Amino acid sequence: MNSDPKTLLAELISAALKSVAPEHADMPILLERPKQAGHGDFSTNVAMRLARTLKRNPRELAALLLAELPASKWVEKVEVAGAGFINFTLIPETKTTAVREALAQGPDWGRGAAKGLKVQVEFVSANPTGPLHVGHGRGAAYGASLSEVLAFAGFDVSREYYVNDAGRQMDILALSTWLRYLALFDIKVDFPPNAYQGGYVVDMGVELRNAHGDRFAHVTAADVLAGTPGLPPAERDDDDKEAKAQREQHLDALIANAKKLLGEDYQWVHGFALNEQLGDGRDDLQEFGVRFDKWFSEKSLFDTGLVERAVFGLEKAGYVYRQNGAKWFRSTAFGDEKDRVVQRENGIYTYFASDIAYHLNKYERGFDRMIDIWGADHHGYVPRVKGAITALGLDAARLDVALVQFAVLYRDGQKTSMSTRTGEFVTLRELRDEVGNDACRFFYVLRKSDQHLDFDLDLAKSQSKDNPVYYVQYAHARICSVLKAWGGKISALSGADTGALGSAPALKLCARLAAFPETVQIAANDYAPHQVAFYLRDLTADFHSWYDEERILADDETVKLARLALAGAVKQTLANGLALLGVSAPESM
Repeated sequence: MNSDPKTLLAELISAALKSVAPEHADMPILLERPKQAGHGDFSTNVAMRLARTLKRNPRELAALLLAELPASKWVEKVEVAGAGFINFTLIPETKTTAVREALAQGPDWGRGAAKGLKVQVEFVSANPTGPLHVGHGRGAAYGASLSEVLAFAGFDVSREYYVNDAGRQMDILALSTWLRYLALFDIKVDFPPNAYQGGYVVDMGVELRNAHGDRFAHVTAADVLAGTPGLPPAERDDDDKEAKAQREQHLDALIANAKKLLGEDYQWVHGFALNEQLGDGRDDLQEFGVRFDKWFSEKSLFDTGLVERAVFGLEKAGYVYRQNGAKWFRSTAFGDEKDRVVQRENGIYTYFASDIAYHLNKYERGFDRMIDIWGADHHGYVPRVKGAITALGLDAARLDVALVQFAVLYRDGQKTSMSTRTGEFVTLRELRDEVGNDACRFFYVLRKSDQHLDFDLDLAKSQSKDNPVYYVQYAHARICSVLKAWGGKISALSGADTGALGSAPALKLCARLAAFPETVQIAANDYAPHQVAFYLRDLTADFHSWYDEERILADDETVKLARLALAGAVKQTLANGLALLGVSAPESM
């Protein structure tokens, strides 16, 4: 029998429907695992769903279906419960089948059949203007785990990072680096409050000097400030719109002067700052176990003319109009709160325009499904992007956007800001250094991505069953210890008589094992890798309960081999599940 009995039970129910309600024989059959063991192994509400349509009492309808169910050697008991549920209890052998399959399939246990669908997952995509912080870390962990789950479920997955290497933010970083560099040559310019303030920018200024000497320093402070509007008094904060606008004008004027004064050398400074931060981000993510198949350059969209072509496509479709010299996309026609500028009056395309072009490029690459993973603060961006896709005549249903909420760090029950050189944000690298990669990856996916996450630093470092990642890893290490004490080869367990696994704790553990392939598919379909984390915690709890109840290395050889086979199957399932989450499966702790 297949390790997933749902197909069998669905076929039995469909057969009963042909007799009781033939016109509904093809209806989807929903089967779930009851939370209470006394309610059987699977339950369906098919009678309750049909009752209103057929105008019948759901319990009576369930009884009729039960009477028409074909006999099956795999079903031990069927009963009507509650308001009209039909509960199935399967024979023990259906549960122990998963033990043999897990041992036989090894690293492929739980893997789904190839679906022939190309899926692109784009995640992190942070502006390369500074170190990755803990918010980026959650998006990275979620995106990486989701990609692994989708691939394991049978999808052809491409992992992509969209590099924002064009536009104003990179110009601000280049200017910030140059100003810190000039200060090393006593060319003093008041550092703009809206430039990048971090200590890493000071470091880049030093590195630029070390690499190029005074090559970029043949200017005066007066040259740098020429024609720039003065900064408003420092006491006027960002809530003062006029002061904020003045600061932005000052910054743009400094950028324009930098480009004019440096000439062709400006691209050297710009490229240096970009490569430094992009390289740091790559290293950080690689150390975090997060990999990408492609790093896609925003600049390439301009170089190939795709931004211009995308905007022209919107114009041709009648969704662009001119106002005050700028071009506006009618995003309100697609549910956005207001129309959006795609090209400013000075001819410069907006970030939104390049984003439209990027998504057009995704469609032209032939992905069947595209998943964008964005910070939750970008929720308002969804309708305008999907609107632009629709306006271009493309199927917006092929694009899904998963939102990721920020993670809040706690220490000693209190929110913590963890010190950094700037005191402004917590870097992903600092978090990894404190609690380790495994705890980071596991804790980040312990909640749905769109739910707030409270990250307990003390719990993540504790060695107790209250620490979920330690709890799961300890189960794997404990099984490794038992197998080592036994001294045999795992391959010898393939022929174990799993019929000797007759106790309630053992069968419950077997049933949990059998649910692993189904869990992977659900997690993939729902973009929910946290389902795998939940499953691993439940599997671990069931294993420890069984371990405390029964001695694995029993005196009876048949019983011992059967229990070792079960333990080995649990070990393999834990390893496979942890791998999907980017977490190690240690053999000792």
